[in-house]
Amino acid sequence: MRRGLMVWNPFAELERIRREFDRLLEELMPKEEAVERVFAPAVEVYETDSEVVVKAELPGVKKEDVDVTLKDNHLIIKGEKKEEREEKTETVHRVERVYGRFERVIALPAEVKTEGVKAEFKDGVLEIRLPKTQTAKETKIQIA
Repeated sequence: MRRGLMVWNPFAELERIRREFDRLLEELMPKEEAVERVFAPAVEVYETDSEVVVKAELPGVKKEDVDVTLKDNHLIIKGEKKEEREEKTETVHRVERVYGRFERVIALPAEVKTEGVKAEFKDGVLEIRLPKTQTAKETKIQIA
């Protein structure tokens, strides 16, 4: 029986470990091109004594491309952020801006009236003021 010594190459072993690690990362994390980006406007919802106020950030969206609906005490903001296309001969290196249709459904924290709702669109911010149906007043209850 002939036994020989094998020469151990530490660099080959490190290369094998690196390939396995790269394969594991590819399985766990999708490539950047494969990630679908969705435009969803950031919103802020707060209430005062008499109304609920909703503010939505819609940079790059035109007022005509936004639709606001009130249904079952939910505010629905729909619209589309259209892509600005310019034919250029320049090479694009990175695109992080997101375009496309969007829809946000916001559950309102209080019952609101459908009459008297005011909406204003200024500097890329949509502000909607919804009057409450009844102002809840604090009442002290005597314990017998």
